[in-house]
Amino acid sequence: MRFSVITIFPEFFDSPLSCGLLSKAREKGLVDFSFINPRDHSADKHHNVDDRPYGGGPGMVMAVDPLRRALDTLAPGTRVLMLSPKGRPLTQALARDLAGAGELALLCGRYEGIDARLEELYAIEPVSVGDFVLNGGETGALCLIEAVSRLIPDFMGKDESADEESFSSGLLEYPHYTRPEEYEGLKVPEVLASGHHGRIAAWRREQSLETTLALRPDILATATLSDEDISHLKGLDRTRAGRNLFVALVHYPVENKSGQTITTSLTNLDLHDIARVSCTYGLGGYFVCTPVADQQELARTLIGHWREGYGLKANPDRGTALGRVRVVGFLEDAIAEITDRTGRRPKVVTSSAKAGNMTYAQVAGWLEEDAVLLVLGTGHGLRREVLAGADGMLRAIRFMDRYNHLSVRSAASIMVDRLLGDVG
Repeated sequence: MRFSVITIFPEFFDSPLSCGLLSKAREKGLVDFSFINPRDHSADKHHNVDDRPYGGGPGMVMAVDPLRRALDTLAPGTRVLMLSPKGRPLTQALARDLAGAGELALLCGRYEGIDARLEELYAIEPVSVGDFVLNGGETGALCLIEAVSRLIPDFMGKDESADEESFSSGLLEYPHYTRPEEYEGLKVPEVLASGHHGRIAAWRREQSLETTLALRPDILATATLSDEDISHLKGLDRTRAGRNLFVALVHYPVENKSGQTITTSLTNLDLHDIARVSCTYGLGGYFVCTPVADQQELARTLIGHWREGYGLKANPDRGTALGRVRVVGFLEDAIAEITDRTGRRPKVVTSSAKAGNMTYAQVAGWLEEDAVLLVLGTGHGLRREVLAGADGMLRAIRFMDRYNHLSVRSAASIMVDRLLGDVG
């Protein structure tokens, strides 16, 4: 495979490409590199490749003409990639795809970026190595070169080495051990010294699953999992964040369509469905807040039917879910109960289809350390004073769309999944 690197700092690559497996691959002719410096294609007498940005602002922008001249030197059919934070993430799947190409060109930007017209003139694929800022594209290009090169046959010496490592199966890799068998009281897991290849393979798969769930649960969404894998994941404790999350459904004070303060009636579906969501995701509890005595009695009657009455025999799973429901008068009562239970006042997060700018990632960050009470309104939404008194307000579920009118049951399911779901 041939890599053509377009960079104003070709010397940046001297050491990395002259050591380790990349050096050996170059010697064997598996990979080849050429470097194209845009300065050599500048029509400016000083070989400048940048200029001030239109519209003002700090820094400089790489000019289109030297870069286009550099790209024009590439062989026909070369696949051109531009290292850029806006690009497609560099994943193992993309690396496999690129490894099948014969010629790759890597365009390394510098300064504030590249004149956008270059992408209109040339078929360029932006690729990102992560959501962070670098001085230029050269570091990202090295990541891409190594990720792609090691998938070329004979690059690793033993092809199975590339197949067993992190992300190759869609999971993080299992832990490795070597001699001595015991170090400062820490022993190598017995199964690895058993000589039983089947048990070792099973242990390694389980360790990969556990490591991935603990550190990168988001990639489980795209991993290929067997029935045995899913069964193993079900047996793992992953409810810490869930136990820190509580939900409150408020029936007063809420607004009607005219903006007046009202009290809404409790519904059987809201009681059941949000309880089932709370149980499925391992929440700390679900509070139904209504100051109306007969509504409180109705809720307790419904819960009692499934917890103690005929419903317990007919559907015990429903009784398990409804066991998480607490009926209280006001939102403040729910906050006080969580405070007594956890020893600290919870972070109160409200929701509205009309406003809010807090992200799910921010609330999920709170859940790592603190209890969070997610407050849902009935009617046409929570009163302004409730929204104003919260620690934060989640942005609307479909905040970029004009129609944003979900039932509270649907909204609760989506919000809880975004906060705690395995796919992030």
